[in-house]
Amino acid sequence: MKDKFSATFLVMAVLFTVCLISSNLFATKVISLGGISLPGAVLVFPISYILNDCIAEVWGYRKARLVIWTAFAMNIFVVLMGQVIVWMPAAQFWDGAPHFDYMFAMAPRVALASVAAFLAGSTLNALVLSRMKLAGGGRHFGLRAIVSSVAGELLDSLIFIPIAFFGAPLKTLLVMMLSQVSFKVLYEIVILPVTAAVVRKVKEAEGTDTFDEGISYNPFKISDI
Repeated sequence: MKDKFSATFLVMAVLFTVCLISSNLFATKVISLGGISLPGAVLVFPISYILNDCIAEVWGYRKARLVIWTAFAMNIFVVLMGQVIVWMPAAQFWDGAPHFDYMFAMAPRVALASVAAFLAGSTLNALVLSRMKLAGGGRHFGLRAIVSSVAGELLDSLIFIPIAFFGAPLKTLLVMMLSQVSFKVLYEIVILPVTAAVVRKVKEAEGTDTFDEGISYNPFKISDI
């Protein structure tokens, strides 16, 4: 029997995808927080990990894997279409071309780093949360959410920063990685009570609390949902 349709799952999946795509656009502005320079994406990207935690906790790793790959595909689509439109000639009366090009003409290396880091980090986040849930019998969601986020964000930064900023001094790369991971994890810790409350409400409303027993954790087994 097929699973029943869940509007909540659909909304979370859409929000997850929007967070990923918008974070690539927001990353074009570097902001200053407490004297630390960070890409604007740090304000929205952690939300994707919070949603990832909710999806993996309520519906399981297999559904999280499907959403991650869907978001990955949509991000590739936006990046490619943005590049195609950048290459097309602008209308003579329109003076916004340089600004549009700045937003969407991501260097291939940066675009590759971004999507590869997202795919690896988000998958690891869902996997760690799922395995810890099984090991702990579903207890300690807060701990699982933080540990999985640290693992996912760390892998994300270890992939993205060295590729995107190749050639920068090692010390600079390490400071950037530490700053981004610390900020993102702190962000998620602060909002953890809200995340936990949402997870409880969704579980009650959906009547679902998935334990991933006997499943394949192969990240490429997308058809297994």
